[in-house]
Amino acid sequence: MRQKTSIYFFVLGVALVSTSCNKEGITEEFVEVRNGYALSAGTSTIYSSSAFAYETEADWLTGSNKTRWNKGNTLYDDGPGNNKGLGPVYAGYSCGSCHNRTGRTIPSAWSDAEGSGKYGFSSMLVYVSRKNGKFFQDYGRVIHDQSIYGVEAEGKVSIKKHHKDFQFPDGEKYQLCWFSYEITEWYADSIAPEDLFCTVRIPLRHVGMGQMMALDQHEIEQLAARSNYPEYGISGKCNYITERGVRQLGVSGNKAQHADLTVELGFSSDMGYTNSRYPEEICRGQRQVQQGSMMGLLYDKLEASTAEMEDVDLYMQANGVPARRDVNDPTVKLGEQLFYKAKCHLCHVTTLHTRVGGTVLLNGTRLPWLGGQTIHPYSDYLLHDMGSEICGVGLNDNYQSGLAMGNEWRTTPLWGIGLQKVVNGHSYFLHDGRARNFIEAIMWHGGEGEASKNIFSNMSKEERDALVRFLQSL
Repeated sequence: MRQKTSIYFFVLGVALVSTSCNKEGITEEFVEVRNGYALSAGTSTIYSSSAFAYETEADWLTGSNKTRWNKGNTLYDDGPGNNKGLGPVYAGYSCGSCHNRTGRTIPSAWSDAEGSGKYGFSSMLVYVSRKNGKFFQDYGRVIHDQSIYGVEAEGKVSIKKHHKDFQFPDGEKYQLCWFSYEITEWYADSIAPEDLFCTVRIPLRHVGMGQMMALDQHEIEQLAARSNYPEYGISGKCNYITERGVRQLGVSGNKAQHADLTVELGFSSDMGYTNSRYPEEICRGQRQVQQGSMMGLLYDKLEASTAEMEDVDLYMQANGVPARRDVNDPTVKLGEQLFYKAKCHLCHVTTLHTRVGGTVLLNGTRLPWLGGQTIHPYSDYLLHDMGSEICGVGLNDNYQSGLAMGNEWRTTPLWGIGLQKVVNGHSYFLHDGRARNFIEAIMWHGGEGEASKNIFSNMSKEERDALVRFLQSL
């Protein structure tokens, strides 16, 4: 396994200064960081802007936890291995296959050169249901479009691209793209298109996972109670979900539909690895199990242990968060002012705190180092109505998750977002990757994001570019 390295500062107070950049190997972008805002995640802040910026461990990780982090890293990147039970059907062969370098693998809708969508590995999840919201008995909630040799996949996804041209009031042109989907090669009876609803998710960036799990949830609930800005049409709300028999605040996922990092669910549903929380095959009752049995596959033992699952949980929570860069650049400073002028900060809240005591991993290990920190995720982790009328489709996917309706999405944390192109080689954003850059992502904002979008739209090109430059510094 490769060696990962990062450069650390010794921090006193909230300012961070270096006067010997070359000697220490520190680039100028981390010089004279003001007000502590480059300390994105307190003691978990790391100072890397390389391709490994999302998967570099925090400085507090030592000893046996470092050993376990390495094990979790391997499991995350590679999975337990084919000899331990991948499939029979699956959506991805490991966490890293979709979350490349703990980020976002290039969406298949854009990487497919022919544009037909009939590709091999899909790097995305396709949720399916009936128009009335009920699941199909032969498929469940996710189409598993991949399978091991000799076993049928549940179906294949075809993608059609659409686009429409627009221009800003000052005449600069831009374009918005979106997708429609068709599922073919159903393993069971074909489902009539008029009875089928599907929505697609591309991977989220796994940045700041430990801090998200350590959030002061009372602070999030207070934000929901007071985040009512009628003059801008903004009113965030919490998503509450029941997991393991306990009703909890949801913070994880596109719609804050989970209370944890769903490690065990991901290994089961996405990859087909059974574990103590999900001991049954995802295709139980389907003919793929019989096909697997004919190939000598065994279904009477767990394929990923609880200890292994917790090592992955540790890996995700102990990764550092990249510090901001170029904070003293005049254009970045202007962009930051315009970020506030456009009221983006009302949802992309700049400063939150983690609770005292840190987090507890899924098998009971405590990470107190994540506790009592001031962090800058640029998110309130609340649900907001993002509208449904742009290009006739908008961001309403009609898919309900807990208390989140189809038009409601959790505010995406922006920390580390400026390094996505460095880490993953692309700048596709939003839940299905339709936005090809920051401007398109902003212009897809509707509903509670409408006011900010309009302010941005009416800026000069120089100002719009400055705001984008600020986002690139995060």
